[in-house]
Amino acid sequence: MNTPIKKASILLSLIVMATLSLKCDHRAEPEIIASTEIIQEETDFNIDEDVVLREPVVFITGDDSSSDTYYTNARNYFEQQKVEIVNGTYSIEEIINWLNTNADDLPYGEIHIVNKSNPFKGLSLETVVNGEPVTEESLKMKLKEGELPILENVITSKSKIIFHANGLGTNKNLMDALKNTFSAQDSPKVIASAYYSIFNGEFSNHFLAKPYYVFYPTANSPGKVDLSKELAKKYPNEKDIDWYEAIYNETERYIGEAYYTQQTVPVKFELDYHNSDDEVPTFEIQEEIMDFIEQRAELYEAFKELNIPLEKFRWSFKVKNSVLTIKGKSTVITVLKPLIKPYGELQHIEPDTNNKRLYAMK
Repeated sequence: MNTPIKKASILLSLIVMATLSLKCDHRAEPEIIASTEIIQEETDFNIDEDVVLREPVVFITGDDSSSDTYYTNARNYFEQQKVEIVNGTYSIEEIINWLNTNADDLPYGEIHIVNKSNPFKGLSLETVVNGEPVTEESLKMKLKEGELPILENVITSKSKIIFHANGLGTNKNLMDALKNTFSAQDSPKVIASAYYSIFNGEFSNHFLAKPYYVFYPTANSPGKVDLSKELAKKYPNEKDIDWYEAIYNETERYIGEAYYTQQTVPVKFELDYHNSDDEVPTFEIQEEIMDFIEQRAELYEAFKELNIPLEKFRWSFKVKNSVLTIKGKSTVITVLKPLIKPYGELQHIEPDTNNKRLYAMK
């Protein structure tokens, strides 16, 4: 008997599209660099002051939806810094082409790339125009196939590619791939934070926040009391947050107050049994769908990258002709704790990209 996994023509896709109900906006939950209580302002990426570099340039890599203004907020912040802003670049291909076309006698200094992302969806930035989202694997494949343009000799080892993308600083492999992608004769520094990057807050135009996550099957919330208890159990060392109060706060009402955002993470699997000797399976209950996914290595390995438990999804399926489609949807509650200075006047820590406690560097 031929199994559908080995013999059939299988179309397997894992679609992770986070619909954010955030005012800000793969894989694993970020392992944050340090607690807010011990963050110090360390600036020792050792920039050579003798090297003359071009003024910063900022790439805004997306458009806002009607319910979210992340890119507008970021654009406004950088406009206040009076730096060059480039709109309408939605892919690595377009960014590299712009850098090559607009180069001058000075090598680029700071290249900021603003991309609304989260640790479950990852980057929404495309590899090439209308291509797949940027991942370690997709970048390596595009480089291997020669589909990405080559960055000309317009940077130095002192140039910095700074990503404003939530949680990217925890994904070291992806940062390595990005460094290779943007390397020319010299390799730039690639910098990103493990924290969430918030623009246009009530008290600061730009600050960082530490995320905490709890999940439930979409449309089947256990209630805020149970969610707050689950958060307290999951993060026992976090004593400064009132979890029940935090998941009622939609904004930071005073400096440093924790608040929540909400998003959905859907997944989708499609298996074609057209050339299989097996019958297309059907399911009576949710547990049967979860068991089916766990028993198929190809499905489960792809699913595990989300680092969200199977039981935290609401599952459904349908069969059309010989194609089995399985869909799941999980709601993610993210509690954000703004980083504040542990001394002096109550204020946010400045998101200084030279601070190694706040940003990772490759």
